[in-house]
Amino acid sequence: MESIIGGSVTLSLAVFVIAGLTIALCGVTITVRAERLAYSTGLGQAIVGAVFLGAMTSLSGLVTSLTAAYEGHPQLAVSNAVGGIAAQTTFLALADMAYRRANLEHAAASEANLVQGGVLIMLLAVAVLAGHTPDVTWFGLHPISVMLFGAYLLGLKLTSGAHQQPMWYPKQTHETHEEPQRQQRPPRRRLLRLWTEFLLLAVAVAVSGWVLAEASLELVALTGLSEGLVGTLFTATTTSLPEAVIAIAAVRRGALTLAVGDIIGGNTFDVLFLSLSDLFYRQGSIYHAVTHQQSFWLVLSLVMAAVLMLGMLRREKYGVANIGFESALMLLLYLGGVVVLVSS
Repeated sequence: MESIIGGSVTLSLAVFVIAGLTIALCGVTITVRAERLAYSTGLGQAIVGAVFLGAMTSLSGLVTSLTAAYEGHPQLAVSNAVGGIAAQTTFLALADMAYRRANLEHAAASEANLVQGGVLIMLLAVAVLAGHTPDVTWFGLHPISVMLFGAYLLGLKLTSGAHQQPMWYPKQTHETHEEPQRQQRPPRRRLLRLWTEFLLLAVAVAVSGWVLAEASLELVALTGLSEGLVGTLFTATTTSLPEAVIAIAAVRRGALTLAVGDIIGGNTFDVLFLSLSDLFYRQGSIYHAVTHQQSFWLVLSLVMAAVLMLGMLRREKYGVANIGFESALMLLLYLGGVVVLVSS
């Protein structure tokens, strides 16, 4: 990859932009397939958005973090992960702006999304704890990384159970949007085609993530910018573009639960970037190789997730600029974090 980029800032930026556009365009196409799969399989928009769509659109970010960790750049790997979580949560506020009838968290009420929000807070809290534990590894892996995987799998089980056998139902209002129910099972050939297209698009997103990582490392080397700044603002935002596009596109199509589920599900999956990056980072525990910048953004992401959780519980119909209090507060938190990062 270095020979292709050739040590040029201009060429590195061009490769970065092309990879980012590929990720965004694939994200748009994946949205349509995911909505059809949610209806055709009967899994529901919250499950498809949280598990399949959230994971698939996060592949570019995952590959970016793994590449950085493997090549000995832990700050870039972690910054990309936590910066992506913060950016994607902010994108939900942008999607809220795109839905004019009511606050998005009010209209897309879902127990599955609420459970996912709780799982996200738990995973982020465990990741925060990792930096305050002894710097030990087992076969190159910190014990917290194993705990994160176990907690994520438990979260998937809880989310699935919430969809299949909900223990409570959100109060229905005129603004509450209910997703359509499957009437009959579609032909097997059609379902197979949907899954194939979905997976091929996911591969394209993953490859673009690797290209983006290499271009980012080249930019760090050529420009002298810190890995934390490049990872948090540039690679994290770029690899999170599918979530932004998907959330807004899904809202426009009326798939509100899918939009919220994709963001929250993608964020829970992004926490696993830390575990997998720890596995690929061979110099020790990746949690102890980061700076205060990465720790700050990890805690900031936790605060933003808690605000989103409160918004889903409160279900405010209207607020400032026709968005909920949680969307306005998440925007302020993210902008404040950017100011702190740039000035530090």
